[in-house]
Amino acid sequence: MFKEKVKTLLENCLDERPDLFLIDFEILEDQSIRVVIDGDNGVAVEDCMLVSRAIEHNLDREEYDFSLEVSSAGALSPIINKRQYKKNIGRTLEIKLKEQKPFEAELTEVDDNSLTLKWKSREPKPVGKGKVTVLNETKVDYQDIEKANVIIKF
Repeated sequence: MFKEKVKTLLENCLDERPDLFLIDFEILEDQSIRVVIDGDNGVAVEDCMLVSRAIEHNLDREEYDFSLEVSSAGALSPIINKRQYKKNIGRTLEIKLKEQKPFEAELTEVDDNSLTLKWKSREPKPVGKGKVTVLNETKVDYQDIEKANVIIKF
């Protein structure tokens, strides 16, 4: 009952702010509520406060003893939601596809079913000795991605 009430309050809040979306939601045995959100344009402290208030102000502390933590997806967190890819176009990802080694590539396009990646690799020359730099591009279905992280460059 408690979890359903919190989930409904959270969904109602996110319905009012379509630019925000849920990454993770859990309620632990000790009634600790943990919510992780992200946004199409990032997440400000005010966004976390909005979600926190939407939940906390609508639960009776006399009836429920709980703690609440609302945070944004961190820069080093893996990409979980399709909507996170769109805001990272132009960035370099470390991506692990099913049954392949992880590799780094630039995210160049995103659609409803797949994303497009570009990267450079050194490959043997077709004729003669030595290697040549080749620009690779591939389209990847979301279902083929095991893990993806944004590479932070300074």
